[in-house]
Amino acid sequence: MCKGREPVAQLYFYYSAMNAGKSTALLQSSYNYNERGMRTLIFTAEIDNRYEQSKVTSRIGLSADARVFGPETDVSSVIIREHQQTPVHCVLIDECQFLTKAQVEQLCCIVDDIDIPVLCYGLRTDFKGELFSGSHYLLAWADKLVELKTICYCGRKASRVLRYDGQGRVMSDGAQIDIGGNEKYVSVCRKHYNEAIREVKAAEYRS
Repeated sequence: MCKGREPVAQLYFYYSAMNAGKSTALLQSSYNYNERGMRTLIFTAEIDNRYEQSKVTSRIGLSADARVFGPETDVSSVIIREHQQTPVHCVLIDECQFLTKAQVEQLCCIVDDIDIPVLCYGLRTDFKGELFSGSHYLLAWADKLVELKTICYCGRKASRVLRYDGQGRVMSDGAQIDIGGNEKYVSVCRKHYNEAIREVKAAEYRS
């Protein structure tokens, strides 16, 4: 930690439902730092195979090189090693819902002990409305929580995500992690999420 002054870095969690522009916001933040001559370090989850690996890619076509992290990645060691070679002014994490508890703890240490701000972007909950592990601990420990909003087809704020199977049917159960995009997930408001799930449950009961 820098001596003689209080640290100014903070841990941010930018969260939303699907298709709220999280990756675009991350890339814009990185660009803003780079434009001022500051170095950023970007991470993304190795499990996300929708685009080219080792890149963060937004739906509108923007992209940037990134390190990938998996459950066993010691992110603090990677950041410290990079910082020792060339100072890092900001760390940005895409798909941060896939972080483990230990990795969120490591990011807290980077903020508190190395005084590097960390900006995390990801989903808050899965298609069943349950918290992801990374999101759980970021909600508990982040200094700043920022919601990135998107809307349901009815115009209300979308806070839930529906998952569809290969036949276009809403799913009410399944593994928490199943990578996909618009062909598999749709962001909706709480009302239309609950209506869709009730219809699925009713159909299951009738059958």
